Amino acid sequence: MKKITYTMALALALISFDAFSGNEDRAGEAGASELLINPWARSSGWGGANTAGARGLEAMNLNIAGLAFTKNTEIIFSNTRWLSGTDINILSFGFAKKLGEAGVMGLTVTRMSFGEIEITTADLPDGGIGNYQPNYLNIGLAYSKQFSNSISGGLVVRIVTESTADVNASGVSIDAGVAYKTATYDAFKFGITLRNVGPTTKYSGNGLAIQADKQNTDQTLTFERRSNDFELPSLVNIGASYDFFLTEVEEKEDGTFIAEHRVTASGTFTSNSFTKDQIRVGGEYAFQNKFMVRAGYVFESDAADEDDARTTSIGPTMGATLEVPTNKTGSTIGLDYSYRFTRAFDGTHAIGLKLTF
Repeated sequence: MKKITYTMALALALISFDAFSGNEDRAGEAGASELLINPWARSSGWGGANTAGARGLEAMNLNIAGLAFTKNTEIIFSNTRWLSGTDINILSFGFAKKLGEAGVMGLTVTRMSFGEIEITTADLPDGGIGNYQPNYLNIGLAYSKQFSNSISGGLVVRIVTESTADVNASGVSIDAGVAYKTATYDAFKFGITLRNVGPTTKYSGNGLAIQADKQNTDQTLTFERRSNDFELPSLVNIGASYDFFLTEVEEKEDGTFIAEHRVTASGTFTSNSFTKDQIRVGGEYAFQNKFMVRAGYVFESDAADEDDARTTSIGPTMGATLEVPTNKTGSTIGLDYSYRFTRAFDGTHAIGLKLTF
C-alpha cells in the first residue's frame, strides 16, 4: 500500500509539470473559475491554508486525502454571500459516509446563483422583455482511503455545468491528493493535491445562433456562431501544518488526539495554471475542540497594487466555530462562520452547519 501511495504522490508531481504550462498573462482565459472558490465556512476562515490538515467533507475542496478521516457520517450545509452586494449566492451541501475500516465515500453539490438579470437584445438594448437567471452547478463524487496509520489518498470526480436561459456548457474535472502525518500525537501533517484537471469544453445552445434575411428573398436563415473551447483552472496545492498541544493530550477511541488548548499553524503553496501563484498561511486556536477561532492570509504578488492586481481578494480571512456534542456516542453539531476581505464590495460571508454522527 505504501508503494501505491508513493507512486500516486510522484505521479501528482510529474503531472503538475504538464498541467501548469500557463502563466499569469493568461488570467481570465480559463473557464469554470467557480472551481477555485472554497464554498465551506470552516476551511475558508483561514484562507484555505490547511491543505495538509483538512479533515472530513471540507477536504474535498482542499485535499481529498483528508476525507479518509471522517469518523462515521458527516453532513454539511453552507451558504456563502460572495462579494456582498453583488447578489451572488453559493449554496453547498455535502454528505460523507465511512465504508469499512479505512474507506470513505463523499458527495458534494454546489450551486452558484446570480439573481435575476434583465434580458436585452440588439433591438431592445434597454430590456423590458423579462429576466433570466444564470446558474452554475457542480456535483462531486469522491473516495478516500487510509493506506496506513500515516498515509491517506483519494480521488474526486466532478460534473461541472454553467447555464443561462439559452446557452450552457458542461464538463468533468478530477482532483487527486495524498496526505501524510507523523510525529508525536500526529502533530505534523503534509499534503499535496492536484485539482481541476479535465478535458476542454465549450458553450452551446440557441443563444449562439443568429437569424438574418436572405438577400433579395423572403427567406430567413439561422447562423450558428461557434464557441471556442476553454480549459479548466488547474492547480497544485502543497501544504504542511503542525499542532501545538498546550495542555495534556488525550487519545480518543477513534484514534484522534485532543487537548484542552490547541494551536495549529498551517501553510500552503498554490501553483495556478492561469493566474499568479499564491502562498496561504493560517492559524487556529481550539478550546476542547468545541470552540475554535482562526485567521489566515493569502499572499499574491501585486495584490495590493490597484493597477496590477489580478484578484479581488486583499489577503486577510478569519472565522470561528462552535461545536457541541449531542449525545455520549460522539455525535456533534457545529456552527461555522468565515469572512474574507475583498478589494471591492463588502467582503465575502459564509455560514455553515455541520452534523457528525
